[in-house]
Amino acid sequence: MSLLHDLAARALRTLDPETAHEVTLAALRAGLGPRVRADADPILASTLAGLRLANPIGLAPGFDKNATAPRALLRAGFGFVECGTVTPRAQAGNPRPRLFRLPADRAVINRMGFNNAGLEAFAAGLAARGSGGVVGANVGANKDSPDRARDYVTGLQRLWPLADYFTLNVSSPNTPGLRDLQAKAALADLLGAVAQARTALAAGTAGDRPVFLKVAPDLAPGDVGDIVERALAFGLQGLIVSNTTVARPESLRGARRGEAGGLSGAPLFAPSTTLLREFHAAAAGRLDLIGVGGIASGRDAYAKIRAGANAVQLYTALAYEGPGLVARLQRELAALLRADGFASMGEAVGAS
Repeated sequence: MSLLHDLAARALRTLDPETAHEVTLAALRAGLGPRVRADADPILASTLAGLRLANPIGLAPGFDKNATAPRALLRAGFGFVECGTVTPRAQAGNPRPRLFRLPADRAVINRMGFNNAGLEAFAAGLAARGSGGVVGANVGANKDSPDRARDYVTGLQRLWPLADYFTLNVSSPNTPGLRDLQAKAALADLLGAVAQARTALAAGTAGDRPVFLKVAPDLAPGDVGDIVERALAFGLQGLIVSNTTVARPESLRGARRGEAGGLSGAPLFAPSTTLLREFHAAAAGRLDLIGVGGIASGRDAYAKIRAGANAVQLYTALAYEGPGLVARLQRELAALLRADGFASMGEAVGAS
C-alpha cells in the first residue's frame, strides 16, 4: 500500500504544485491516505512542552492550512500535526502562481501569503477531528490588519479549547512587515498581549496550552539571545527553528530559483540546523525546541535532535518522497538511536 501511495505522489508531481496539493488534501479527506502506526516503536516516544508524542516527527504548517484533514494526517504516522497558518479573516493570499518546485535542489519556493479560509472554518475543522493525537494551531495576522498583535490574540481566543498547542507565526517572508514582529519592542508588545490573553484563557475549563514562537532563519547577530530571553519572560514553552528563508544559496540549480518567496527543503537543512544549535545553547534547557528545515531522512531528523530539537517537523520532502516517507523516518531514526546506545529519544536531545 505504501508503494501505491508513493506512485500516486509521483503522478501528482506532473500537476502544477498547488493543484497537486489540493488533490492530495481531497484524497486524504476521502480516506485514501496511508495508515501507519505513530507508536510503532517505543524508543521514539517523547515529550514536547508537556505533550506526550508517540514519535517526534511532526507535519509542519502549510500543508493543511484550514484543518481539513488532521485525523488523516495523524493516521499517516506523524507524532503530531500542526495546521495553519490561520488568520482571523479569510484571505486569498498572493496571486498564482505562488508555489514553485526546484527538483534538482529538492527544494520549494512559496509566496502563498497566508491564504486560508479564516478562523471559523479552521475551528470547525478542529472540532470535527475528534479526540486522539496532538494537533497544533499556527496563528498569524491578516495582511491588512491595523493591529497585528490583536489578530494573534483573536486566534488564540477562538481556538483555545480546540488545539493542543499554539504557534505564533511571526516569521513568514510572504506577508509584508510580518518579520518586523521579531524585533525587540514589537516582539515584547506581541508576547505581552498574548500572555495577558493566555492567563485569562488558562483560567477557563480548557486549562492551559503550550505556546511556541516560530522564528526566521534569516536572523541578525544577537537576535538569538534576545528572542530566547523574551520568550522566557512572557512564559512561552518553546521555539520553532525555523521558517523558510529569503536567502538564495549559490548552489541552487532549479530554473525557478529566482522566484520571490520563502525557500524550503534540502538547501535549508544546514543553516537551520546551525541556528538550532545556537538556540539550544542560548536556551540552556529552559525552552523546548522544534527543528524544521530540509528534513528528508531519519539521519536528518537525528541530526536536528542531536543539535537540540525535542521534536522535528517536515513538509517539503513529502512532495518529493511521498507519504511512505513517514514510516521510513520512524524506522531510520529508531535504528540510529539504538546504534548510538540511546534508550530513548529524549536522551539524544542536544547530544552533539
